[in-house]
Amino acid sequence: MRSSVYVEAAGTRILLDSSPDLRQQALRENITDVDAVLYTHAHVDHVGGFDDLRAFCWRRSGGLPLYASPQTMEALRTMYGWAFEPKTTRSGYVRPEPHEVTEPFRVGNVLVTPLPVMHAGVETYAYVLEAEGQRLAYMPDVKSIPEPSLERMKGVDLLIIDGLRYHLHPTHLCLKESLAAIAAIRPRRAVLTHMSHDMDYGILSGKLPENVMPAYDGLRLSLP
Repeated sequence: MRSSVYVEAAGTRILLDSSPDLRQQALRENITDVDAVLYTHAHVDHVGGFDDLRAFCWRRSGGLPLYASPQTMEALRTMYGWAFEPKTTRSGYVRPEPHEVTEPFRVGNVLVTPLPVMHAGVETYAYVLEAEGQRLAYMPDVKSIPEPSLERMKGVDLLIIDGLRYHLHPTHLCLKESLAAIAAIRPRRAVLTHMSHDMDYGILSGKLPENVMPAYDGLRLSLP
């Protein structure tokens, strides 16, 4: 399934990206509510489940907070314009509460820091989530990491990072590049995500450092 992460921390529930597989993922994991959605960028494999956010809106009296870069939010308004029109923001539909972000902000008890990264010429964010003394960095689509962003991620407790394939790719990290980024960031643990079909879990697991693992559908992780 396409990459997405659901985080529960300090009583706050956050969804990172709404993949085209969101409905099946939410049903499988019994996810019935979220407090906010963070978008990394506007490629369809990360926003294609937008319409299925309506199920989370049914439980809310107000809109569902969506956080994204200005460019990503503009793309969402273009792709799903009906949801942002006042006449359609009623019960039964996605009712977005859009927030364009460039600086750290809070979702409930979680401090969220958006960090620009380079990916395919579109404005793309990695996110660092911090709560209860633990830090998680999520970076599923990236080709290169600006030094200021890399510095802000150093020493995180958990890094979830793009690891598309073994061979070089023009817009994603390959395995060698992913491991180099992990070595530079020095997380306690790292998880490779957004992997192509040739990244066999069993084979890949045997090639990775002790603190690095490949993700799989339904993977659950706890901190610390």
